[in-house]
Amino acid sequence: MKNRTNILQWHPAFFAGIQVDLDAENSELSYVNEHQLGTKPKQIDIIVLKKNDNYQIRKNIGRIFRKYNIIEYKSPSDYLSIDDFYNGYAYACLYKIDTVTVDERKIRDITLTFATTRYPQKLIKHLEWVQRYKIRNVSPGIYYIYGDIIPIQIVVLSQLPLDENLWLRVLSNKLDDPEIIERMLQEYEQHKDNPLYSSIVEIVAQANQLLFRKEGSTMSETLEAIINEKLDAREKRGHDQGVLDTCRELACNMYGIGMPVEQIALVTNASIETVNEWLNNKGA
Repeated sequence: MKNRTNILQWHPAFFAGIQVDLDAENSELSYVNEHQLGTKPKQIDIIVLKKNDNYQIRKNIGRIFRKYNIIEYKSPSDYLSIDDFYNGYAYACLYKIDTVTVDERKIRDITLTFATTRYPQKLIKHLEWVQRYKIRNVSPGIYYIYGDIIPIQIVVLSQLPLDENLWLRVLSNKLDDPEIIERMLQEYEQHKDNPLYSSIVEIVAQANQLLFRKEGSTMSETLEAIINEKLDAREKRGHDQGVLDTCRELACNMYGIGMPVEQIALVTNASIETVNEWLNNKGA
C-alpha cells in the first residue's frame, strides 16, 4: 500500500481541492498550475492570483492572500521538511524577479503557503529557534509565520475543520473516519458531473482501497459504484470515438469512389454538414 500511494498523482487532486475549497470566491481568483520559473526545470506547484487587489478573501485558507499567492503542496506520504521550507521560499523570491521589468512584482504582494497532511514539528522548532520567527495557530489547521517580509502560512490539512474544508481534509491515504467518508460521498453526489470533485474522489478511492474494501462496508459499495461509473463513461467515450473515426474513414473512402455527399450522409447516419467537415479535414 505504501509503494502504491507514493506513485499516486496527488497534485492534480490538491489543485482541484483548492478550487473547490475557494469555490465561493472563485470569481475573484484565477489559478496557475505548476508555474515554470525561467528556462530551467523549476516549477511552483500552484499560484492563486487575486483579480482585484482590494478584495479580501474570507475563506480561512485564503485570508492571508494578497495579489500573488504561491502554494507548495506535500502529498500524504511525504512531509514538510526544513529544506522544503527554504526551497519554497526560494521559489517565492525567484517568482518575484521572474519578470520583464525591474520590481514589476512587489515583494509585499506575494504570499507563501505550505500545505501538508502532518504537522511539521521539526520545521516549526527550526523556524522558532533558528529564524526567530513567531508561529501562531490562528485557526484549526492554519499556522501563521510572523517575522518575514513575505506573509507565510502552514496549512495542516488533517487539522482543518470539516465544515469549512472538507475537500482538502479528504486528501489522505488513511481516510478511516466514517463521518468524513460519508460527507464526502454525499457532497460528491451533488457535484458528480464536476471534474474537480471527480478527480479528488478517484485519487482518494485509489489511495484508500484497503480501508474502503472491508467486508460489508457500504462505503466500499458506494465507491466501487462511483469508480465503475467513471470507467463506463470513459469506455463509452472511447467507443463513441471509435465509431466516429470509422464513419469518417468510410465517408472519405466513399467520396473517393465518386459517391455523392448526400448518399454518404445517409449511409453514415450523419448530417451533410458533418460529412463535408469530415471531407474538408481528411488530410488533417
